[in-house]
Amino acid sequence: MANWNPWHGCHKISPGCANCYVYRTDETHGKDGAAVYKTANFDLPVKKDRKGEYKIPEGELVWTCFTSDFLLEEADEWRRDAWRMIRERSDLSFLFVTKRILRFSECIPEDWGDGYDNVEICCTAENQEMADLRLPVFLKAPIKRKSIICEPLLSKIDLSRYLDKNIISGVSVGGESGPAARPCDYDWVLDILMQCVAKGVAFKFNQTGANFIKNGKAYSIPRKFQHSQARKAHIDYSP
Repeated sequence: MANWNPWHGCHKISPGCANCYVYRTDETHGKDGAAVYKTANFDLPVKKDRKGEYKIPEGELVWTCFTSDFLLEEADEWRRDAWRMIRERSDLSFLFVTKRILRFSECIPEDWGDGYDNVEICCTAENQEMADLRLPVFLKAPIKRKSIICEPLLSKIDLSRYLDKNIISGVSVGGESGPAARPCDYDWVLDILMQCVAKGVAFKFNQTGANFIKNGKAYSIPRKFQHSQARKAHIDYSP
């Protein structure tokens, strides 16, 4: 697995952005998370070593733009070259998460067609309002590999109308991290699990978040245990 952040920084557009980890991390280094800039690793997918071989080997999964949003408006001038590198490295799989799926049609390359085989796009839905705003657009968009991310999960969400197993490969759910984390109720997590089971769509409980509620009781979960505690629930589902 490789991490590729062609640009860094973002601006907040919805409730899920309120406690953004990029802003928190940048703040600890005296930086402004809203400042968007092209990174030194912009061309990482096509960089080669002294032997003339790609630094990212064939077959790798590339986590893309996790310190920004791939469809960010400020990155419009750079995205054409990013798509070119993704197209060149058809031997890699690229995955990015976006809150800006409504911009998708403005951001795809001319040869996109019904999607690149090596690109998976994950659309976020942190509450019902954002699910109902983004997911109808997401389902109709010409993308070959689609999944839904409910992180941070901020409320109970009915995803059932959007869970077509022929379109959506899976749903990932998780609470919010950080000192100001909003609560994530385990009942909300289980409800989405049941929706996925009913529709035959894969489900993953990715993390508890820092402020976790179970059976009406609130738990403060240290960052280092948030993923492991989610795994211990043993509720991941694969149809």
